[in-house]
Amino acid sequence: MIALLYDVHGNLPALEAVIDDAGEVDEWVVGGDVALFGPWPAETVARLRELPSAHWLRGNGERWVGAPNQAPDDPVVQGAIAAGRDALGPQTVGELAALPESVSLAEGTRCWHGSPVSDVRSFMPEPADDERELLAGVTDRRLIFGHTHLPFARTADGIELINPGSVGMPLDGDTRAAYALLRHDGTVEHRRVGYDAAASAAAVEDRFDGEWTTTVATRIREARMA
Repeated sequence: MIALLYDVHGNLPALEAVIDDAGEVDEWVVGGDVALFGPWPAETVARLRELPSAHWLRGNGERWVGAPNQAPDDPVVQGAIAAGRDALGPQTVGELAALPESVSLAEGTRCWHGSPVSDVRSFMPEPADDERELLAGVTDRRLIFGHTHLPFARTADGIELINPGSVGMPLDGDTRAAYALLRHDGTVEHRRVGYDAAASAAAVEDRFDGEWTTTVATRIREARMA
């Protein structure tokens, strides 16, 4: 059984709750955006590195922290990047930025952060106009991805699309940490785990300075874009 962990965003208590809930699994997928925006970036990376048999891939968060000039010129994003770079240190920043864009779990199943064409473009719960472009040339039968922080499963052009949701910053109105389990028989189980989201939201503002912290704290507290 494989636990699919996406978009932890430096929210260590949410991560701990998910790890406890998953119990004994054979493998883990660490699907990108592990540290950026959260109150415990370095501690979260350290905890994830303790997981045995973990497959790591790079999200836009890792890319942006490694190369801030590639990120949007937005005060929330750039403020969080500066804080994340300081907290992680140059060695960890470089290691995370060098992670692969995708990993293969088994024949016909591949994991990305956003989609096969971009780490900032992804699939939504309902079909969108650019879906054929995102799937062009894909031969896998199942794609696992995150980025939008919205858990769902559906099929498009015969390809199974699985978003486990966000461990540390869900954006579907449900503050519980989201992840998924890929079982040996190929079935996927979406799971939600409660934790003290209000405390994690407060910790962002307590541990870091800058106006960006208010926006991030609101997202964690309300589980919606602020």
